[in-house]
Amino acid sequence: MSEMILVAGGGGFIGGAVAQSLLDDGHEVRVVDLAPIDKWHRPLPGADRRQLDLQLLDACQEAAEGCSQIYNFACDMGGMGFIELNKALCMLSSLINTHLLVAGRNAGIERFFYASTACVYRDDLQSHTEVIALREETDVYPAMPEDGYGWEKLFGERMCRHFQEDFGIQARVARYHNVYGPNGTWDGGREKAPAAICRKIALAAVTGDHEIEVWGDGEQTRSFTFIDDAAVGTRMLMESDVDEPLNIGSSEMVSINELIDIVAERAGIEVTRRHDLSAPQGVRGRNSDNTLIEKRLGWSPSTPLREGIAKTYDWILEQVKAAQ
Repeated sequence: MSEMILVAGGGGFIGGAVAQSLLDDGHEVRVVDLAPIDKWHRPLPGADRRQLDLQLLDACQEAAEGCSQIYNFACDMGGMGFIELNKALCMLSSLINTHLLVAGRNAGIERFFYASTACVYRDDLQSHTEVIALREETDVYPAMPEDGYGWEKLFGERMCRHFQEDFGIQARVARYHNVYGPNGTWDGGREKAPAAICRKIALAAVTGDHEIEVWGDGEQTRSFTFIDDAAVGTRMLMESDVDEPLNIGSSEMVSINELIDIVAERAGIEVTRRHDLSAPQGVRGRNSDNTLIEKRLGWSPSTPLREGIAKTYDWILEQVKAAQ
């Protein structure tokens, strides 16, 4: 059996970081993405790089041929502004995971990693800013996930479980909580809150106009996971014997207003906030419970938010200056 590892969606943010980690460790890696190769988040020299539409079964068959493992990060998604307004496009990503599992079964793969999300957790548990941290074993069913994107990811989790039960593919599932960092999407409408706030404050610092728009009242709470932690946790989970979904998320919860304070402090400016209460906001509060990942893997994300934001802001500031 070939030891080639397929990273589907490896042109993207988390997939690119994991693909680079695999390459750095000397693995043979095939990276497939819908985006043109010159638009990928990382160049990934040394990988077998292909541009394919993985919603199509034939493309998945080509991608999986000769591989022993598949990491699936491929999906049509973005920040809250995208997933609230593009539910059908998000749901269509179920074609990607389904066809990759079929192609992987046909190719005789041994392991399959699925990038799921904290959006699978029940909405009714996330209606307050002081949310109780979300636990894998108790807080998904009875199902009430984020409409569209959350349902697609929850369906994907079930497909992985049943392909393991019926066909013997060892499935690993991570529920990511708001991954951010350098080399991520920072503009264009698909960026997530940390990148959007870094961009707005960087633009304020460059232009001198210190008023920024904030979606909602800014009191909604989240935890944010640095990309290096996400990549490490992903590799550890994939290489473990843990076949239940695990949170990969920081447990350091802050409000959006507190996040703005941290970014503005890094930028060395004070900002004025203009709140848009009609903008997409998602759930009121969300945080990661890391009890299970600490028990199963002896690890949990550890990069402090201020440290990760400093690296992210500095990178986005350079992008903003270049764009200006």
